[in-house]
Amino acid sequence: MAIKRLIFLILGCICLALGTIGVFLPILPTVPFYLATVFCFSQSSRKLHEWFLGTQLYKKHLQSFVEKKGMLLKTKISIISTVTLLMGLGFFFMARKGIWIPCVILAVVWAAHLVYFIFGIKTITPAKVQSDITE
Repeated sequence: MAIKRLIFLILGCICLALGTIGVFLPILPTVPFYLATVFCFSQSSRKLHEWFLGTQLYKKHLQSFVEKKGMLLKTKISIISTVTLLMGLGFFFMARKGIWIPCVILAVVWAAHLVYFIFGIKTITPAKVQSDITE
């Protein structure tokens, strides 16, 4: 049992580090790593789990998504534009070399990403987030 908790603790710390790096580098996604951090910390230590839920990183990037299944419009636009830019660069370089099958796959993934973020994740207002925090 102690080995399982240690493994989750190590994985949680790695995910926390990668998610925090992702705040500054748009290449790494922040939200999935922070979701993994919450899961790993909850499996390893109740104290670590509670600590992470109290951090500003969690509150700024993840709390509204986890509690309301929604994101601020600003957050959604930031994620969509970053992913579009990075996938667009990949598409451009592959198309330039005439590598078309990965271009098609990348275009389908990009379109699925757009559909998910536009229609699958509810957009919430800053006032709603602020009122929930103060309650």
